[in-house]
Amino acid sequence: MNLAELRLFFFPEGGTTQIESFPIGIGDEGTDTPLGSFQVVEKIVDPYWHVPKSIRRQRPQLPSVVAPGPGNPLGRHALRLSRQDILIHGTNRPYGIGRRSSHGCLRLYPADMAALFVKVQKGMGVRIVNQPVKLGIKDGRVFIEFHRQKRDTTGVGEILHVMADRNLLHRIDMGKLVRAYYQNSGYPVEITWTDRK
Repeated sequence: MNLAELRLFFFPEGGTTQIESFPIGIGDEGTDTPLGSFQVVEKIVDPYWHVPKSIRRQRPQLPSVVAPGPGNPLGRHALRLSRQDILIHGTNRPYGIGRRSSHGCLRLYPADMAALFVKVQKGMGVRIVNQPVKLGIKDGRVFIEFHRQKRDTTGVGEILHVMADRNLLHRIDMGKLVRAYYQNSGYPVEITWTDRK
């Protein structure tokens, strides 16, 4: 998962099929989704939601446990991670996808969660990162992709250091890089230097 991109990427074992990508909802400010490497420890169909005490303090009208069904915010499928307080799950509130809307869990559209659920195996690794800048090279051309949010502090100087470490500075057009940085488009933009003879 890349929190900055609000996307989950599924890499099939063995590399025999194409990588899949799903939009996600992530932890809101103050209840941030944790970064790190985890494992799937449990697959749950029709999960019960054991409402955390922190949420019940905010919303005391909630019961301590919500049974499976349309009122359950976990949806029909859930994957429990090795950090026990974090789930990857469906939702009954699809408007929260593509936003900071959870108390740390990762939400998917119900159909996406159902599709992912059948592909994931217990013990599979899960890596959660916050990578607002992605850099790549294809056919000798340099591309950059920005997913900066208001609180991200990655600046052009830091990006130039990364490019220097990868010996790419001589291959990029600084004007294209700066435009891509400020446009913050969320898709790959070519920044290769082209000779203007």
